[in-house]
Amino acid sequence: MHKWESLNIGILVLVVRCIKMNTKYIIGIIVALIIIVGAYMVFAGSNSSKITIVGSTSVQPVAESLATAYMKEHPSVKITVQGGGTAVGIKSAHDGTANIGTASSSLTANDSAGLTQYTLGQDGVVAIVSNNNSISGLTKAQLKGIFSGNITNWNQVGGPNAKINVIVREEGSGTRDAFQSLVLGKTANGTKVDFVKSAIVQSSTEAVQQAVSQDPNAIGFISFASLSNQTKGLTVDGITASVATIADGSYTVQRPFLFLVKGDAKGDIKAFIDWVMGPEGQAILTQNKIVKSTNSTNSTK
Repeated sequence: MHKWESLNIGILVLVVRCIKMNTKYIIGIIVALIIIVGAYMVFAGSNSSKITIVGSTSVQPVAESLATAYMKEHPSVKITVQGGGTAVGIKSAHDGTANIGTASSSLTANDSAGLTQYTLGQDGVVAIVSNNNSISGLTKAQLKGIFSGNITNWNQVGGPNAKINVIVREEGSGTRDAFQSLVLGKTANGTKVDFVKSAIVQSSTEAVQQAVSQDPNAIGFISFASLSNQTKGLTVDGITASVATIADGSYTVQRPFLFLVKGDAKGDIKAFIDWVMGPEGQAILTQNKIVKSTNSTNSTK
């Protein structure tokens, strides 16, 4: 019998007995019952556990899917998932304001110090345009020219005579960092090539996709996992981003999705991550178009 059912039966028996007693005793018993029920609820609440996940907005919907499925199987565990960007995820893991930080780009040696990284899988970064744009693919060199500001009109890459409106993610975004590193690259002296100064900055994957969908002359980039028919994903050097091309490496604009834990994962956090890395979690990752990684854990403490 469930604990609550036992408690309810006990209360019912006491109520029946109270009917036979005088008012003074009834009031006393009611007060006692309130105290007992309150204490029980506090005790029951103390048996539940909470896990907070914070970071990349690209990883966020994947983490939400994992959390929802896990909580359904483990009702005593409450998992909250928030965005904020990869930089926020790294900081939150380091300072302990989140149990799990999330990142959507490879970490530097400095960022990874003291953290254990759990690779959920690989994700492509896809350049997107409006469905009304005639362009269906670009070379990596053309993408670099557009996002760095050296190519400013669609007619320079086979499109109409129209100004290109560049849309990028905010500083601290893992998707921005990955795209900048993989597509824009570095200058001769080793510094990162900057995005064009006129670029419109959006603070989430969803915001980029919405902005691009409403502007036939816009171009942006988003996570492959978030790609939908709302916009058109472009091929890069003739290769379409897909589970197969990300897995075999032929689609080169890709990065890892990471869970980050300070030190070693323990207790409920370890149990959740073990579940994520197991068959049930991997099935959900596959449903979310995250390509399975052969190296699931990389400790950099």
